[in-house]
Amino acid sequence: MNRFIETIRNIFKIEELRKRILFTLLIILIYRFGSFVVIPGVDPNKLSALQNSSSQGLLGLLNMFSGGAFGNASIFALGIMPYITASIIIQLLGMAVPYFQRLQKEGESGRKKMNQIMRYLTVVIVIVQAPGYIKNVLVQLPNEAVTPFDPYVSTPGFFFWFSSVVLLIAGTLFIMWLGEKITDKGIGNGISLIIMIGIIARLPGAFVGECAARFAQGGTGLLVLVIELIVLFFVMIGTIALVQGTRKIPVQYAKRVVGNRQYGGVRQYIPLKVNAAGVMPIIFAQAIMFLPITIAGFRQTESLTGFAAAFTNVNGFWYNFVFFILIIAFTYFYTAVTINCNQMAEDIKKNGGFIPGVKPGKKTAEYLDNIMSRITLPGSIFLAIVAIMPAIVSLMGVSSSFSHFYGGTSLLILVGVVLDTLQQIESHLLMRHYDGLTKSGRIKGRVGRM
Repeated sequence: MNRFIETIRNIFKIEELRKRILFTLLIILIYRFGSFVVIPGVDPNKLSALQNSSSQGLLGLLNMFSGGAFGNASIFALGIMPYITASIIIQLLGMAVPYFQRLQKEGESGRKKMNQIMRYLTVVIVIVQAPGYIKNVLVQLPNEAVTPFDPYVSTPGFFFWFSSVVLLIAGTLFIMWLGEKITDKGIGNGISLIIMIGIIARLPGAFVGECAARFAQGGTGLLVLVIELIVLFFVMIGTIALVQGTRKIPVQYAKRVVGNRQYGGVRQYIPLKVNAAGVMPIIFAQAIMFLPITIAGFRQTESLTGFAAAFTNVNGFWYNFVFFILIIAFTYFYTAVTINCNQMAEDIKKNGGFIPGVKPGKKTAEYLDNIMSRITLPGSIFLAIVAIMPAIVSLMGVSSSFSHFYGGTSLLILVGVVLDTLQQIESHLLMRHYDGLTKSGRIKGRVGRM
């Protein structure tokens, strides 16, 4: 306890770090405040039906990522997800379209152009999604009209539709701006931190609701709650291991003498991550699984039939089976794109290194590719299990709102962003010769160990 208090004091002794943390907290406060600003023309006292419909299923997932803004009919209702979708599309285009490949090679100027295109694409995505969301809000609201200008009537006017779409676009762009400010002037990882805060905002209410339901069952319910928390603890430990897990490949560097200095003659290790793709396979797969509910116009699952009903039931067999397969496929795809074994082998050869027992060049590339394929298989399977874990625990009686925290994108984002944030804070401490957040002074983030 004394070490923890001393670490907090050290954090606030560093002026730059203190300013970054306070600035980040201010931006987060603004974001949370905006989540409760309801679209003009909608009575916030009559949103109970909308909040109930967005408490489970795919709508519940969207509501969690937006920090409850989706169910509040807020100007931030669509959250940051349109921007995430746009970034995924740009990444895919960068793999297949020569123009975007050239932009990636142009350095800072190319990155600025791609970011600008990403913003325009985000606006297009919001324009497509906003009418479906507004229609869902109108369906969930009472039919009676309080005033002639009240949008509860069956055919709201053009001004209401136009202003609502504009506000939803502005809300998403404003969240993007907040995330960029956290990255520039805060503690970094702005977009990821925005998503994490939205997820954490739903945790207290979901946990209190689960506790109330279990306490109402008496002694048996209390025992079940304890088991649920134990399972959640082990799932989190497994997720941390998945995020940090690596396979170290030894590389021997030959001894070279240049002038009076000696180079090489040492053995180093290349850390190949078990989950090199991170959370991206789940996001890719979930973007595809969101298509049925998007096409259906954010309607409730109960009103859908056939194919749409099967693939909007997040606890159903076919939804989770396809989701499981897609995650494994996308894990291999994204790993193959991000990890260039040929380039790694060439860099090792140029620096006078070699993997013991493996010939430099092509054989080294084949060896690294073989190792990546082997460690990616268990990593992809465990990632897929983590992704469908909310459906598994939901079938075992855990409430839908609390089950989201047992896995999926939410848990991976929580674990990954928390580790990255702690790693950045620790780097500031160690640079000023203070003790780190842990006894070893080394926290592994998603990008590896410091």
